Amino acid sequence: MGWSPHHLARGGGRLTKRERRVLILGYGNLSRQDDGLGFHIVNAVARRLGRESLASDEDGLSDLGRPVDLAFVHQLVPELAETLAGYDEVYFVDAHTGVHEEIHWETLKPGYAPSSFTHHLTPAALLELASVLGGHAPEGHLVSVRGYRFGFGMELSLEAQRLCEAAAEQIIARLL
Repeated sequence: MGWSPHHLARGGGRLTKRERRVLILGYGNLSRQDDGLGFHIVNAVARRLGRESLASDEDGLSDLGRPVDLAFVHQLVPELAETLAGYDEVYFVDAHTGVHEEIHWETLKPGYAPSSFTHHLTPAALLELASVLGGHAPEGHLVSVRGYRFGFGMELSLEAQRLCEAAAEQIIARLL
C-alpha cells in the first residue's frame, strides 16, 4: 500500500518501515505577524495531507489520534508533556529572528535547558518532562523558520510566506 496525503488523512498508511505516531506542533504568537509562522506551517502541512486547516481560535489538541497529528499553541507548557509522550516523533515548529539559516533543522535531546522566558519551556525541556511524567520522550526535531516582521497583525511578511511553504514541503519530505 503506497503513501498518499489522502490515505494519511483517513488515518491509515505507513510513513516508514514501521507504524509511527507523529505530532507537528507549531507554537508562537499568531497576533505578531511572522511569530505566527508555526501556525501557518502547520496549516500548510495540513493542506498537503488533504486535511482541513486549523482556524485561528483552534489548537488542534482536541482532534488528536491520527498517524500524523497537527496542533498549534501559543507557548510550550508542562501540560503538553503527557500528550507528547504518546508520540514517536514530534516536530516543534517556530519562528526565529535570523541567527540560523532561513529554515533551521535541529535534532533535540530531552533535557533541561534554561529558557530566556520564565513562563514557558524549551522543546528539549518539554521532551524531558514527557519522559519523566509520561514515561516516554519522543524523537524531537526543531524546525525554526526565519521571521522578518513581528509587529501586531496576523499576516505573514512576503518573505515568511515563501519560507512557510518551503518548510511545509521539507516536513512532508521527512515524513516519507
